[in-house]
Amino acid sequence: MSKRYFVTGTDTEIGKTTIAAALLHAARVGGLSTAAVKPVAAGCERTSGGLRNEDALALQAECSPALAYELINPITLEAAIAPHIAAKEEGAALTLEILAGACLQVFDRERDLTLVEGAGGWRVPLNDDELLSELAVELKLPVVLVVGMRLGCINHALLTCEAIAADGLQLAGWVANHVDPDMSRPDENLATLQQLIKAPLLGRVPRLESADAASVAAHLDVTPLV
Repeated sequence: MSKRYFVTGTDTEIGKTTIAAALLHAARVGGLSTAAVKPVAAGCERTSGGLRNEDALALQAECSPALAYELINPITLEAAIAPHIAAKEEGAALTLEILAGACLQVFDRERDLTLVEGAGGWRVPLNDDELLSELAVELKLPVVLVVGMRLGCINHALLTCEAIAADGLQLAGWVANHVDPDMSRPDENLATLQQLIKAPLLGRVPRLESADAASVAAHLDVTPLV
């Protein structure tokens, strides 16, 4: 049976792609078919093949069987800014309907594990009227939360969990990703989060010299998702 999840984070730049790619890697080496969608990516580079996003390429590398880039990342925005601002500046249509349709095209592949990665945190605007979190609601996707372990993470994590619950979605699991090597009392913060977040902890990822998918996957347990 196909399993599908929406991957979000407590903020931007806290490792959503790193964790998503690692979860796909763990599933893939376990013999499962995998797919990913990063429906909108801001911060793309011009290449001979068109605009390409580093995060979307990392997800593409863990899709098995392979998927075309355009399926994984249908909306590419060049400026590395909030997607709704970039879309407006670049004249790109960014709507819930377009993104949902793009995700359904990948869902039709019926892979064992499919991850849809958001942009930034949970409440990211798509346009003047719609939020990216509404995509998870529209597709009825359980959520995987990446918690960037740094000062303030408890507040950010709990508020995000509350918002996910308020939207009527299940928190399927969460990952503690140590983004700040100088964070004070990381063990105590993790213990508090484990006590207060009522969902499986899929793993605690330390600061790694090489944060490739295989290295990160060694610190994760994909079993609760598949």
